[in-house]
Amino acid sequence: MSLFKAREWWSTSVGEEEEFDQGCLCVADVDNSGSGYDKVIVGSYMGFLRIYSPHPAKAGDEMKAEDLLLEVQLRNSILQVEVGKFVSGTELLHLAVLHPRKLCVYSVSGTLGNIEHGNQYQIKLMYEHNLQRTACNMTYGPFGGVKGRDLICIQSMDGMLMFFEQESYAFGRFLPGFLLPGPLSYSCRTDAFITVSSCRQVESYKYQALAVATDADTRQEAEQQKLGSGKRLVADWVVSIGEQALDICIVSFGQAASSVFVLGERNVFCLKENGQIRFMKKLEYNPSCFRPYASVSEGTVNTLIGNHNNMMFIYQDVTLKWAAQLPYTPVAVHVATFQDLKGVLVSLSDTGYLQCSYLGTDPMLFQAPKVDSREVNYDELDIEMKKLRKIIKQTEKSQDLLPRARKEDDLTVIAAVSSNLDPVSQATDSETGDEHVPSVTVKITVKTRILVQNVKLSVSVQPPLAVSQDQFVFKSIEPAACQFATFAVFLKGNCSPAELTGDAAVTYSSPTGIPQVAQCKFSLPLKLVCSPAQPSKNANYKITIDTNKPPVNLTSLFPDFLSQTDEEQMNVVGFQLIAGSRVTLLASKTSQRYRIQSEQFEDLWLITKELIQRFEKHFAVQGVKDFMCSFSGTIPLQEYFDMMDHHFELRLNGVKYQELLSERAVQFRAIQRRLLARFKDKTPASLQNLDVLLDGTYRQIISLADAVEENQRSLSKAFTRLKSATHLVITLIGLWQNLNKEQVAILESAFLPILQDMQELGWEESVDAAVSHLLRTCLSKSPKEQALNLTSHLSMPKDNSRMKKHITLLCDRLGKGGRLCLSSESNVQQAVIIPDSCSTIHESDPEEKVDEDTTKQFNNHTNLANKTKQGPEGDTG
Repeated sequence: MSLFKAREWWSTSVGEEEEFDQGCLCVADVDNSGSGYDKVIVGSYMGFLRIYSPHPAKAGDEMKAEDLLLEVQLRNSILQVEVGKFVSGTELLHLAVLHPRKLCVYSVSGTLGNIEHGNQYQIKLMYEHNLQRTACNMTYGPFGGVKGRDLICIQSMDGMLMFFEQESYAFGRFLPGFLLPGPLSYSCRTDAFITVSSCRQVESYKYQALAVATDADTRQEAEQQKLGSGKRLVADWVVSIGEQALDICIVSFGQAASSVFVLGERNVFCLKENGQIRFMKKLEYNPSCFRPYASVSEGTVNTLIGNHNNMMFIYQDVTLKWAAQLPYTPVAVHVATFQDLKGVLVSLSDTGYLQCSYLGTDPMLFQAPKVDSREVNYDELDIEMKKLRKIIKQTEKSQDLLPRARKEDDLTVIAAVSSNLDPVSQATDSETGDEHVPSVTVKITVKTRILVQNVKLSVSVQPPLAVSQDQFVFKSIEPAACQFATFAVFLKGNCSPAELTGDAAVTYSSPTGIPQVAQCKFSLPLKLVCSPAQPSKNANYKITIDTNKPPVNLTSLFPDFLSQTDEEQMNVVGFQLIAGSRVTLLASKTSQRYRIQSEQFEDLWLITKELIQRFEKHFAVQGVKDFMCSFSGTIPLQEYFDMMDHHFELRLNGVKYQELLSERAVQFRAIQRRLLARFKDKTPASLQNLDVLLDGTYRQIISLADAVEENQRSLSKAFTRLKSATHLVITLIGLWQNLNKEQVAILESAFLPILQDMQELGWEESVDAAVSHLLRTCLSKSPKEQALNLTSHLSMPKDNSRMKKHITLLCDRLGKGGRLCLSSESNVQQAVIIPDSCSTIHESDPEEKVDEDTTKQFNNHTNLANKTKQGPEGDTG
């Protein structure tokens, strides 16, 4: 415990479950006893008014009953209490109590007691003012230089200063540019009111300027008077402090000039009378209250500052002189004089703990007991250390660093997809335009072997697919019990999906309250997004897949898509995508080649994937283990680049629409301000077609907003098509170079790094960074390329030329024998971390440059079409 703590002289707990704040504490000789000793006045938000006169027999004694002079409950909450000369005809001190809608002035008097109960105190209402506005705080002083009396100024919540000349109401003025009320104080020397506005500026208003300004009952009238005739209220001086203020105090001692102290959120400012800064002190803590008081050194001021760390700091100007620990966080602090002690610190907490304390360094009486000393036996310590090391080694051998997987999970999730489409489709709000959009039912089974609570099942599929219900909640599942959830999956968007898979995740709480997650994946049938159709001989896009096994009859591979079983149609199947084009699959009669062709490039993906999966399943049933597919054609990069350009163009359009929408919004608000000024003007004037301009701007904003939404829908559709094309290109590269699953996964992580395309982080910059990283690491040809030059920011590129070059270079290096590998045994000399950004790959070695033949190989679509025409089409007849 610190020696520097506030020594308790007297303390008490004010009320129970009451709240207090900055204005609820005041110290003064409120009963006009003439002794010069202060009393402590405390008001609470619950409406209780209490007056204390501390005089303990010795420091630290509990409060006696006679210390509480008065306790009375008023009808309204007490916002602030002040003591001053508030009654006309006398210079005695009176108590002013501020309520939210009322100002009351009381006289406090005491009657000497002749019995053991002691003196009796009472309050008498002298006068009161009912306020038309909700009050925030008040200040008082000899406004205008009056002698022998104090006037009161109340600041309302809407920014009006209401002035009361004791029993009568004088006038009211609105502060210009007001938003929220701030602290308010009065300077006697300059006859000015000082406050801090919402603009974080200290503002000073002369009383004379407030008195002669035009009167206004409402803020609207005040605004109109600014535009018309009348005296406009202008601040005497303004100082920007850059932060909100907690309190303002104005101090003046002797003949010295007064100083304005402002307590901010992180600084304390001391200003001169004219607004110039005398000094400021940066605080390393969050202050809660402060109180300047006289210093023993001439020309300096001492300041008490309490903070939220239960500390009280004493500064002499900017120099820290003392720090004392408090048992609570003070919200108000004063310096008082009592019968037995001068300069007592009176502080109050927000919960009502009132303490009178003094500063000191009295040492604590507690002394740590002596520890029995004994000699150290090093032989016993060595034996104990050996035993502990043996236990540690046995523990390391018997226990893994990572927790072992349980042989049986507490909860399992099983998804079963119906083999047939729903007889009555459950598709709703489909955008495909087809009246008959099929749906398929998926049944989720949740099994548990223990009692689980708060079970929540979440189902998700990739857009444009949708589900009829995506959330299921079970309160609890008993051991060995099952819960079932059934939902339908259908095509909602107007494009073909890139993935026919879904995820089911179950979150639950174990009996010990630990949250757990179980999940599973499920595959959807191809016939959910396409139907049998007549084959088409002509198509714009064609790819050919080779196998190392004899030709397979398409009847056995696609029994659910063969509408005709004639002998002539055994080697050709047609697929009509619901939200796409017609895809035709042809099988060669003599060779081991299969062609997929379509009018749209991205529509080839789903059929190609389904063909490879059915091939693997077909030969696995026959026990064939060396089955392999290959691709000997050219990678269709030019078609892929066209889709990339279309997607990037939509992103650029989105940026342009956002900029235009922002400009029109600024214009719309400017016209509104002009019209508002015209409507407020007392003198009627022509609108000068501002209403026509406002209506036209409004129509432009609506049109631009519709264009933004339409572009966003087109961008989402283009991104789905781009993902399908990306999957197709990755598959073709894998078949072309015979890549294993790990290498294909590397390509997928590089080309499909994000699940959702956004303006802040788009597909182009993410893929360019990932591909550049592969070229600099596992596919690098020189040590210079491995010197990574990474930055910490990804930004939208100006065009796709750099990314196209990188993708072409990636295919070229794979074709020349490069291998994708992320292990430490590869030729990569640095840890493989996907960078945030990357620069263009420069080919320094002439032998490594992509020659014209290579570029032509990947970009010439005509060459691809010619090669595919020599494939199975000629064999099918």
